[in-house]
Amino acid sequence: MGEAPAFCYENPLKEFANGNTLKSKSAETAIVTGSKKYVIEGSDGKSTSLGVRIYDESTAQWVHPVVLGTKPRACKGHLAVLLNEDRILIIKKGASPDDCLWFLELDTQYVRDQKTMHGGNTEVVAWSKGVRGDAEMPIVISGPSGVGKGTLINKLMKEYPSMFGFSVSHTTRAPRVKEEDGVHYHFTEKSVMEKEIKDGKFLEYASVHGNLYGTSIEAVEVVADEGKRCILDIDVQGARSVRQSPVEAIFIFIRPPSMEELERRLRARGTETEAQISKRLRNAEAELEQGISSGLFDHILYNDELEDCYQRLKEVLGLDGNVGAAPNPVSRGFDLPVVHSASELDNQIIIDCGTQELEKASKNRIVLDVSRLRGGAPGHTRGLDLYAVNSFSDELKEVR
Repeated sequence: MGEAPAFCYENPLKEFANGNTLKSKSAETAIVTGSKKYVIEGSDGKSTSLGVRIYDESTAQWVHPVVLGTKPRACKGHLAVLLNEDRILIIKKGASPDDCLWFLELDTQYVRDQKTMHGGNTEVVAWSKGVRGDAEMPIVISGPSGVGKGTLINKLMKEYPSMFGFSVSHTTRAPRVKEEDGVHYHFTEKSVMEKEIKDGKFLEYASVHGNLYGTSIEAVEVVADEGKRCILDIDVQGARSVRQSPVEAIFIFIRPPSMEELERRLRARGTETEAQISKRLRNAEAELEQGISSGLFDHILYNDELEDCYQRLKEVLGLDGNVGAAPNPVSRGFDLPVVHSASELDNQIIIDCGTQELEKASKNRIVLDVSRLRGGAPGHTRGLDLYAVNSFSDELKEVR
């Protein structure tokens, strides 16, 4: 079993020492990959978050990269382990259970895309919080206006209220009467939202009458952290944006049995003028063509009879008619004791935790399984699993 490629040091210009021991407050760690040393700066008593610098041996220069994502709060000390050459696992000392594991992405697809957007020569890194367990994939439901997707979603929410949830969208328009920030929308400034769109923090967005509307990755993560599955009711253009994002989802397109039936349903509403109906029908024809022929959607459901279509929707989602099925557990944090060292073997991080009692030392070992990582910046990194190791019996017991 090899030691984890982690380093601790006080003077970055001196030779790097073996770093399998945590240092005290203001300690720094460095990870070497290729010609670069990625230095993660601990607390200096002034900064509120962990800092990042890069030393490029090829130019003998220090670089301050563009740092994306939510930055981890400063801590008393930390350990750093390189994973797959494209990200660094950070184990924070003395952090709360939901704040002790983070990933600094160095060369993931998201980082490469952002580097291209910054001109190609700018160093870019991105933070992502580590979350134990998997979340169910979000559900993207699209279809032309009047096809009945809203009715289908409402039936799903009514039958399974604890399993599904909606994300709260962002908008740059002003709040209307009785609208609450964070409830009806996240109201934000246009310049702020434009920057976050540029940073890749939005799954989809659109400009409507001069105002921006969109769904952020963080808004979807909030629903997942509640143990619910997020439903996104968006158009085909928005679905395409989600497909191109780092988020994995199930894509469902609801189509009418015919354009004649769709027109009948729109007229039956009695809420629109003839011109509005004609416009909706033209848009519907375009959406149908894109939705059916693009290969964008995993499932295409005909809403000829509402109850039949609803049953097919439940089958696609694997519900099988189990009314009131229990939701997935809320994503759990990691309650780690004081961490002293770590080593890596076959996508497992062996974490040795400190104790003052020698006879208990062999029982203070944690295994972090990183073989099934999903997601990543600008959202959470999921799929982590945690075990306690009883070295006397060589058995692994999963931490509950």
